[in-house]
Amino acid sequence: MRYLTKSRFKLALECPTKLYYTGKKEYANQNLEDPFLAALADGGYQVGELAKYYFPDGHDIKSLDYLEALEETNALLEKDQVTVYEAAIRHKNLFIRTDILVKNGNHIDIIEVKAKSFNKNKDSFWGKSGSLSSEWSPYLNDVAFQKHVVSSAYPNCSVSSYLMLVDKQAKCPTDGLNQKFRIFKDPSGRKQIRLAQPLTSEDLGNKILCQINVDDCCSFIYDTEIANEAFAGGFFDYVDFLSERYEQDKKIVMDIAGRCGKCEFKTTDKDPKALLSGFKECWRHHLDWSDEDFTEPIILEINNFRKKDQMFKQGVFKMKDLTIDDIEPAPDRNPGLSPKERQWMQIEKVQKNDSTPWIDTDGLKTEMVRWKYPLHFIDFETTMVAIPFNKGRHPYEGIAFQFSHHVVHENGEIEHKNQYLNVVPGVFPNYEFVRKLRDALENDKGTIFRYAPHENTFLNMIYGQLKNDKSHIPDREELYSFIRDITEFGKGTKEYRCGDRNIVDMLSLVKRYYYDPLMGGSNSIKVVLPAILNSSRYLQNRYSNPIYGADDGIKSYNFRYWTWVRFDDAGRVMDPYKLLPKMFDDITDDDFDKISDDTVISDGGAAMTAYAKMQFEDMTDYERNEISNALLKYCELDTLAMVMIYEGWKDACDL
Repeated sequence: MRYLTKSRFKLALECPTKLYYTGKKEYANQNLEDPFLAALADGGYQVGELAKYYFPDGHDIKSLDYLEALEETNALLEKDQVTVYEAAIRHKNLFIRTDILVKNGNHIDIIEVKAKSFNKNKDSFWGKSGSLSSEWSPYLNDVAFQKHVVSSAYPNCSVSSYLMLVDKQAKCPTDGLNQKFRIFKDPSGRKQIRLAQPLTSEDLGNKILCQINVDDCCSFIYDTEIANEAFAGGFFDYVDFLSERYEQDKKIVMDIAGRCGKCEFKTTDKDPKALLSGFKECWRHHLDWSDEDFTEPIILEINNFRKKDQMFKQGVFKMKDLTIDDIEPAPDRNPGLSPKERQWMQIEKVQKNDSTPWIDTDGLKTEMVRWKYPLHFIDFETTMVAIPFNKGRHPYEGIAFQFSHHVVHENGEIEHKNQYLNVVPGVFPNYEFVRKLRDALENDKGTIFRYAPHENTFLNMIYGQLKNDKSHIPDREELYSFIRDITEFGKGTKEYRCGDRNIVDMLSLVKRYYYDPLMGGSNSIKVVLPAILNSSRYLQNRYSNPIYGADDGIKSYNFRYWTWVRFDDAGRVMDPYKLLPKMFDDITDDDFDKISDDTVISDGGAAMTAYAKMQFEDMTDYERNEISNALLKYCELDTLAMVMIYEGWKDACDL
């Protein structure tokens, strides 16, 4: 039997058509092959395991076989009082595994555990309009589906539903709590979490997870009519509709919409040619497009374009068919391109078949003449873990575990000046991190650069940690002063402050002064770098020689006589990130590409995943050393990429 599970139900809420493609090996799927990776970086599996210890003496249903799991669960639920982890419940062709189920007589509590933070004083499941918050709606629909299945399977029992979330206001009760939850592989190779040491009463005394009743949210979902192009009716009928279509393996046809941009059932250049594209099948159904049609840029590729659905209703799907009136580009108060002007530039270059890069040399020169040498380029690698490292710290406090630092001198000399990496399990590195960064930057007043707001955000977060930390920190004031000097805070508020050396954001410069058609609708540094390398003769000539890490070339901590510009068979410059060594042996190349792509995994990342593995997996010194070396190389390339972009601009501006 083909069961509609809670994961498939959640998928159908994104787009019902996806039910037809999911699980079929003939269709490409851009989601991670290893689902464990998706929850590794934020500690989702550790949260799920910790939650069980808040409900002791439960029975864990470990079988992955549907029938075995159902039989074991049904036997346990014959008891008057019982707690079950991963209870298997079926009603008709609906099947769920509840994280935690507690039966007490004729009443059942179901608790869905999520590694998502919640502040009971600030956060709400409800939006301003009186409907459910769009942020929380997927989680609440998940619980509503589970409650429906349990209520239907056990009609003589009353059912209450809960979300168990990470309490951002809570403080970790002990040191080393997160290190007790370790990753291991069972005999079948399946990754799981187990306790390295027993949890103490002190570990469980101050709970860092909060349990919130969501019955009112479920009732709202049940009472709200669902209407889309494939269905109109109530929640329960919609579930029946989805389950029947899934069981019959019938495709639910939906209109083309902006949601198609997030479809995972697409093929990429890396996928085997034999794989099918669900995305293309849907669009062919409506538009009767040929393969050639799909080679032309479509509206979904426009950066932050909010009129997609409006254009689709008008029958406009390709960039070549848009007019300037559809975009209404106009300047704003800031120099350089406004966001809408940038959108129109992307479209216009497509329409004119113009593959040349655009650079506002006058605007860039105005910015660049204000910069003070030596120039400093920095990049951080960070994470936010659900279960804190140390007693007294809050869940999801940021951890800054790595930085890289390149320097460009006024005479053009470039050097990889500093680097920092701390991956010691259970160590809170933030204050040492800031001290090392201060030592790297305090020797002059040169301009500092970052790419995106991330570094500014994390430095201000560490500022707050220093402020709230009651322990003795002898150089607290010096660290305060350093952070204030290189950051800005509270923009647009009365509390706004801006340091004399406030870090320049290169991403904002890209958005305003630079565009290359090879970037498409992305401004990620991992897209900008290959683009500028393919257009800049200066960079090609300079970096096609092994000068990087050479004794008489550019100083590097992690590379020796390295050539960054290499050409493929078509004469294009290869992506420098693809030249780096493999970071993991137990992750497929395809999954590694996905966790490295910030357009695919918004809350993950290769460095975060590597850090999590080094925190929670038992590994040899050799394995730890190999991952550390790879982390250092990846982070070094991030700051070198900024340097290369700067060099390309400087050459284009004749400076």
